[in-house]
Amino acid sequence: MARKLLGLVMASLVVVGALPGTAFAGHESRVRGIPGAVELSSDAKVAAWQRLQFGLFIHWGIYSELGGVWQGKPVTKGYSEQIQMWADIPEADYRKVANGFRPDRFDPAGICSLARQAGMRYVVITSKHHDGFSMFDTATTDYDVVNATAYGKDPLKLLADECRRQGLGFGVYFSLVDWHQGHAFDGDNNNPIPASMEPVIEGQLRELMSHYGEISEVWFDMSSPTRAQSEKFAGIVRRLQPRAAVNSRIWNNTGDFRTLGDNEIPSVPLDGTWQTPASIYHETWGYRSWQKREDLPGKVRDLVTGLTGVRARGGNYLLNIGPRGDGSVVEFEADVLRGIGDWLRRHPEAVLGASATKFGGQQWGEATVNGKDLYLHVMRWPASGELRLPGLATDVRRVDEDGAGRLTWKRDGNDLVVRLPAQPRDKVLPVVKVRLAGELRIIPRNTVTGDRSWQLKATDFEQGYSYADNGSYPTTRRTVVRQTTNLVTDRFRIAYASFHGQAEKDSRYRVRVGDVSQVVTGAELTSRPIGPFIVVPRQVTPLTVTRAAPAHQGEPLGFQVDSAVVTPGP
Repeated sequence: MARKLLGLVMASLVVVGALPGTAFAGHESRVRGIPGAVELSSDAKVAAWQRLQFGLFIHWGIYSELGGVWQGKPVTKGYSEQIQMWADIPEADYRKVANGFRPDRFDPAGICSLARQAGMRYVVITSKHHDGFSMFDTATTDYDVVNATAYGKDPLKLLADECRRQGLGFGVYFSLVDWHQGHAFDGDNNNPIPASMEPVIEGQLRELMSHYGEISEVWFDMSSPTRAQSEKFAGIVRRLQPRAAVNSRIWNNTGDFRTLGDNEIPSVPLDGTWQTPASIYHETWGYRSWQKREDLPGKVRDLVTGLTGVRARGGNYLLNIGPRGDGSVVEFEADVLRGIGDWLRRHPEAVLGASATKFGGQQWGEATVNGKDLYLHVMRWPASGELRLPGLATDVRRVDEDGAGRLTWKRDGNDLVVRLPAQPRDKVLPVVKVRLAGELRIIPRNTVTGDRSWQLKATDFEQGYSYADNGSYPTTRRTVVRQTTNLVTDRFRIAYASFHGQAEKDSRYRVRVGDVSQVVTGAELTSRPIGPFIVVPRQVTPLTVTRAAPAHQGEPLGFQVDSAVVTPGP
């Protein structure tokens, strides 16, 4: 009979001796766990984008000149960068705002320096927001910063050049909604794109992809394009900037990575590549003159926690500022970025350059790994004074509060238990650094041990999630893309897997056990034993079901497992 792997792997070891953190030599897990670090994408372009990890988002346009105020009154509805819609400003009146737009304090060198101080590796700026005003020199319209303002310069060109000088990647935000070109105000920004608008979009994309050097990321936003339009617009980017990563808001599942909802930190493990766009204030992205700016330490703490949570789960974090109309950065926002950078310098290898882990979220926080160093980000300091990390299969050499000194620890079965001081030294986000004896390996929570067979329930399977859409933001939905359980035995086994559940009969699925996989139809998946596979003794062996060749990241698996049996023969 199958049973949960509890206490089988390691005998409890309480650390004693002259120095806290000293372990008995040679104490290793008797079961070899799975690699604990989350791997980067196999696509070289996407993996290069993942390595950027942390970037600066800039929402800046003629709406910044208004600062969330129209006719002397704060516009409290909606984001301030969409003030033209929320205040129902006529086109002629809004165009007058451009006449007074003089960003003489726009300082690309200062912005790039600030990004670097914050630990950021790239910058993404709004080339055109929903108002249709282009913040770059374009031949497609005179409704742009060079032709319609007294400034007369191309700020995107200035910023792109400065990013290269300071070693930062450069990316552009591009709205597919364009009120100037004829889109009606729509609170959901879900407008279809008429054929008459396509030449303008195509021309502007060609300009952006041709005149600003290498582009790291193209951040499309909103609208409701057809699949043909999504493919055409993404195709322009890929032809002219083959190393640029395209976000999912090009829609119809044609992007390279999934952009989550504003300020969203996923509550479940996500497969594939993704990004969280975050703002310093949840109320707005563009400059708002009357925005409350208070509790700087709390704001830094919240955003460091967001950055760490996203990175620990495998995503990139793009954090926004909204400069004033004159181009200057709000000092509170600059101080927030400096505060994040100060924390990152105190923990230089805990986030930047570190990998996500397969531990998942813990009651106390999150975990990252960098080489042989495991970092535990303690977002909720345990009242018990003990931090418990389940499923650590690698031997531990020492444990420290990062930057503050050694901690006492013990092993309790598969768990690492660390004794914490009453109060952490780091008041922003304390980090516990665990020095490992080798590569991080873990024993997942849903590991099941069996003698000659495994009787598996639906709850023994972990779901891997992603997102997919049907061409717009409102149609975006979370999807299940993977079913995984983990097997362990004390003897070498030739095994066959039989599944009970519902699958798409004509779809093709890949069943993988360890390093061996087979492709079967949905009809075969639920009607006959699949195998043979090898289950290696005293080693956690994952059993995973995915689509054999998903059409896109996030395509629903289309298979619900009710139960499964793994046996020595068909």
